[in-house]
Amino acid sequence: MTSRPLTDEQKAIYEWQMTVAGFGQDGQQKLANTTALISRCGGLGSPLAYSLAAAGFGKLIIAHGGNVKHSDLNRQILMTDASLGTARIESIKKKLHEFNPRMEVEGIASNITEENAGELVSKADIVFDCAPLFTERFALNRQCVEQNKPMIEAAMHSLEGQVMTIIPGQSACLACLYPEDPPHWKRQFPVFGAVSALAAQIAAMEGIKVISGIGETLAGTLLYYDTADMSFQKIAVKRNPNCPVCSNI
Repeated sequence: MTSRPLTDEQKAIYEWQMTVAGFGQDGQQKLANTTALISRCGGLGSPLAYSLAAAGFGKLIIAHGGNVKHSDLNRQILMTDASLGTARIESIKKKLHEFNPRMEVEGIASNITEENAGELVSKADIVFDCAPLFTERFALNRQCVEQNKPMIEAAMHSLEGQVMTIIPGQSACLACLYPEDPPHWKRQFPVFGAVSALAAQIAAMEGIKVISGIGETLAGTLLYYDTADMSFQKIAVKRNPNCPVCSNI
């Protein structure tokens, strides 16, 4: 991470959040010098990317393939009606640039795969996993553990959501929680945009805490919520001593 001092413009923009106890100008400078990788920028990744842009992250690398469809518009807030039929990543880059032209955005017009995960993780300081499919999630998890990069894992289904922070060598990884790809998991599933956005905002704050050092993260803890009754639970997740991914670090 290359450290660059804050400009006067940045100090003006982030004045209010720099008054948060324990964060200050030092925390803001850390965010400004951070590159974050986001895997998928849909119902989770879109509001997450917006919040990271608002917080002042220096650069986002976003991997999301395909074209904008009508079924995206109930939750993917970086997609617009005018962008229907065009590449999702172009709509994402355009909206983020309009919102924060000072932030660099690198768009990857494909999803995370076993082939590209290593290279993309190597370019980031922190990873946000918002992918729906476990093949992508497992590939990111392996690379983050191997490269010692923190990963914020966020997911939702129907009215429920969960977030967990993974710190390699210190906390459980995704493979500790899910030793195998759940056989019932499908690409298309019930989703409200508001439920996705809730997980995204929790994940964004976890990333801010990991980078700045404020607060207590969800490392070793799964935060689960059910918006049907607005209940929240914190569930301890221990490292698996036999985990094929993280047991040797």
